[in-house]
Amino acid sequence: MKITKKIYNLMAIILLLFMVTISILSIKNDSLTMDELAHIPAGYSYMHEKDYRLNPEHPPLLKDLAAIPLLFMNLKFDKEFDAWKDDINGQWRVGWKFIFDSGNNTEKMIFWSRIPMILILLVLGFYIFHWAKELLGNKFALLALFLFSFSPTFIAHGRYVTTDVGAAAAFFIATYYFVKWLKNSTKKNLIFAGIAFGLAQLAKFSLFLLVPYFGLLLLIWMIIFRKKFLKYILFFILLLAIGYLVIFPLYQYHVLNYPAERQVRDTEFILTSCSVRPLANLITWMADKPILRSYAHYFLGLSMVFQRTAGGNTTFFLGEVSAVSWKRYFPIVYIIKTPLSLNILALIALLFLAWQVPKIKNWKFEIRNWLKKYFAEISMLIFLAIYWGVSIKGNLNIGIRHILPTFPFIYILISGQIKRIFDYLKKAKPRHKVAGLSLAKIVLSILLIWYAFSSLSIFPYYLTYFNELIGGAKNGHLYVADSNLDWGQDLKRLAKWADQQGIEKIKVDYFGGSDVNYYLGNKYEEWHGDYKPEDAKGNYLAISASFLQQGQAVPAKGFNQSTDYYLWLTQYKPITVIGNSIFVYYID
Repeated sequence: MKITKKIYNLMAIILLLFMVTISILSIKNDSLTMDELAHIPAGYSYMHEKDYRLNPEHPPLLKDLAAIPLLFMNLKFDKEFDAWKDDINGQWRVGWKFIFDSGNNTEKMIFWSRIPMILILLVLGFYIFHWAKELLGNKFALLALFLFSFSPTFIAHGRYVTTDVGAAAAFFIATYYFVKWLKNSTKKNLIFAGIAFGLAQLAKFSLFLLVPYFGLLLLIWMIIFRKKFLKYILFFILLLAIGYLVIFPLYQYHVLNYPAERQVRDTEFILTSCSVRPLANLITWMADKPILRSYAHYFLGLSMVFQRTAGGNTTFFLGEVSAVSWKRYFPIVYIIKTPLSLNILALIALLFLAWQVPKIKNWKFEIRNWLKKYFAEISMLIFLAIYWGVSIKGNLNIGIRHILPTFPFIYILISGQIKRIFDYLKKAKPRHKVAGLSLAKIVLSILLIWYAFSSLSIFPYYLTYFNELIGGAKNGHLYVADSNLDWGQDLKRLAKWADQQGIEKIKVDYFGGSDVNYYLGNKYEEWHGDYKPEDAKGNYLAISASFLQQGQAVPAKGFNQSTDYYLWLTQYKPITVIGNSIFVYYID
């Protein structure tokens, strides 16, 4: 039976609806994660107060979307709170006050602010299917969408008010429109590419990487097709100008009630550590100019991100703790936190590509034609090389979420190579064709079923997904922590477990964005790694994996803080592990 275009579209819709449904169902018992504590109140303050003093290190668009449902809840926002009035970027204290201590409906706020983030998954899924369909046809576009829809990592992070999935969508969609403009350089396509670029800059500051990336693609395109350099460079400048015009109104709206003198003061303080003083002085000068102050705030955030990336974060990896990066961090995290079946598909695709390359006879002629024919795929490979290179070289190792922008391109590239394998088998000799195609279909079916099962089996603990190479989620804490495993999402589950066990008191060392008192109430007793072990005798002790692992590790070279404060716990076995991220002990 021939599958029609409508049926393929219907199957695509079903896959996306599945992803949305599983995302919503799996956040029912997830408490507030670390970054959400800053992003939710920041977004609300932008939209409701028109004031951008909180969380300037991230652009506003995604936080704005998360705040839209909150605008209909008649929430209390305390503008007399000292962290709002006096602190420089007092995002954490304002977040705690707004979400947990203002009489607002905490659970309702958290749930509804996450819904727009889940809708971004829908948008990204649509574009993955749309672009893959243009390149590969309906059948293999559906394969790319299948890999996306069952992705444990996208489901995990697509449910939270963070910037990572939005950044992945922005990279992908902006690249789609830019490549479309290169292939068909009409005014309409130029405008769409410019708007997509501008919206990308409003999603996350890492999207600034699009400027050199697009510039490189343009250069390759002009060389391949011998285009007029000056003309296309002028068009490229116009495209960037359109994008930066898109930035203006949103930033301008968000600084309407942000006092200019306060913006100058905040900017000066935040940029104190900026090593490029002429740039810092320029941004500060712009901060109180009526037209320029919106761009001043944009460049302030961009500068903050560059500073943070250079500075790094304290994190745990393979038994070590460090405040600087490991070059092997992202490759290893990618291998253990993506489904093993996906890695096998990628290996098959790479082996087939390697087998085909020696068959090229006339390199000068065939490579040129190949570049023309597969320019979209080439642009994806270039993006992977640039983004992976920047990520590995960077100094921020806190989660696989930071390489999420590479995933959609990987899905399409794998699907494209699988299509070419099937096309090759269809051209095989008759006696080999049937057997080859049958074997390929069986292998592909097994890998896809395995892929779906591995995703469904981790429900609802998607953030803690690890593949079979390391024994699954129960062993993830031995390799990495932070947003790979433990972002504070299981505090509500800990409270529920304590209620079920009839526990009256429990000491908690919690890593995350939630208020422990809010969930545990009188049961909660504060605990930290530097407390004396004997004070835990006769008590229940719950410790987040991030703190536990940092206290049972060895310091990396140059790290001079204590990393042995929880070694005494190795003589005890946890009585339970909540959601794979909070370890509970009874200290007898």
